[in-house]
Amino acid sequence: MVRETWASRAGFILAAVGSAVGLGNIWRFPWMTAENGGSAFLLLYLLIVLVVGVPGLLAAFVIGRQSNLNPVGAFKSLGGSRFWTALGALCVVTSIMLMSFYSVVGGWILRYFLESATGAYFAAPEAHFAAISYGAEAFGYQLAVLAATSLIVAAGIRRGIEATTKVMIPGVVVLLVGLAIWAARQPGAVQGYEFYLGFDGAYLAENFLSVLGAAAGQALFTLSIGSGTMITYASYVDDDRSLPLDASVIAVFNLGIGILAGFVVFPLLFSFAPGPTGGGPGALFVGIAGAFASLPGGRLLGAVFFFVVLLAALTSLISMLEIPVSLLVDEFDIERSRATRGLFALVAVTGGVNAFSPAVFTLFANHLVDLLLVLGLTGFMVYTAWVLGPAAIEEYLEGAGRLSRPLAIPWRYAIGTLFPAFLLFTFYADVASLVGFSAGTELLLVAALLTVVALVFVARRSVSKNPPQPRESAD
Repeated sequence: MVRETWASRAGFILAAVGSAVGLGNIWRFPWMTAENGGSAFLLLYLLIVLVVGVPGLLAAFVIGRQSNLNPVGAFKSLGGSRFWTALGALCVVTSIMLMSFYSVVGGWILRYFLESATGAYFAAPEAHFAAISYGAEAFGYQLAVLAATSLIVAAGIRRGIEATTKVMIPGVVVLLVGLAIWAARQPGAVQGYEFYLGFDGAYLAENFLSVLGAAAGQALFTLSIGSGTMITYASYVDDDRSLPLDASVIAVFNLGIGILAGFVVFPLLFSFAPGPTGGGPGALFVGIAGAFASLPGGRLLGAVFFFVVLLAALTSLISMLEIPVSLLVDEFDIERSRATRGLFALVAVTGGVNAFSPAVFTLFANHLVDLLLVLGLTGFMVYTAWVLGPAAIEEYLEGAGRLSRPLAIPWRYAIGTLFPAFLLFTFYADVASLVGFSAGTELLLVAALLTVVALVFVARRSVSKNPPQPRESAD
């Protein structure tokens, strides 16, 4: 079966940006910012995206383009032990878990978009969201969103994913800019900006570990690294692309759209709700719905806003579904449309659990997926640095420009030691917080460093047993 490639560089970048932007930047980013001290969270998030996220994207891109395969096939074909193949399987599991709760939120958004025409959520936004967020109706809307996602993925890389995201992402940006200009004219805009952008050093000092873990999880969530999405998308990339440039562009776009979403959401929360106090997954629906209810033309504005969020949700769901679809196509030679139908049925079941159970949804959306993404990216980095090693440098340099070429060696050793240690530090801090264990910084740091040493040892041993087999570059 002939494997597809992107038709253009812009198509790849927009698809990757679409995966990165999604609900993470419009639904989850304001919610996480509100619950973690506003600007304190924003500062750490920005730093992690730029300092850790871009090198992490590069590691995923190198694995994907080096193998031209899905995550499972990539780790299996490039060499290493079964441990690394299991990391590829973890990517598939993580993507299905992501879709399971993400599609529930997509269903909420679809419902609010349709209900904007009648103003059904205007009278009592909080009560309305509580009534429709879980249950049979939520499951029905979830299935509709999954069906739309499946149709796009079944159409293929060029005719489905690339063609769709080329339209969706520019549309999201244009509509968000318009909404941000409108939000700036609302009565609580100044207070919203102060909360969003005013640095609160005292809060950060008192809650550093919890804010750091939340910021790391959000950075990985919005960049779609750690789940195998970027490995999969890079597997369709030609040799002449500059991976460092593409990773930087995607990260900057992701940051820009996330920050822009904050300029829409926070002014509205302070103008038409008691600030970002509602928190949680329903903050966007409860707080923003109040804004539309009290404004002339609120139904039209509500429809436009939720249409933007719906487009963002679809672009991310598309990338998540492509991971297991590419596995079935590459490894089992299953026809794409058949693979997509089978996965639609699977996610309908796993997602249905989230649609009917608030407790399961909260577990997935708040903690579990973040932890899996951190583990996934840690594995990608260590594997790229120590199992691929020199082959990773060669892949990095393919198509790289003069500015990025001198950074190849420092990049390899940073992703092999420093960045995994940082990610594991945040992982252990999050786990300790979840289980109620009071762990000092020194203990967390020691645990992170020992784990990195163990992973590097496993990586080096797997190379000696089964050296990586880099592909030949295309002429």
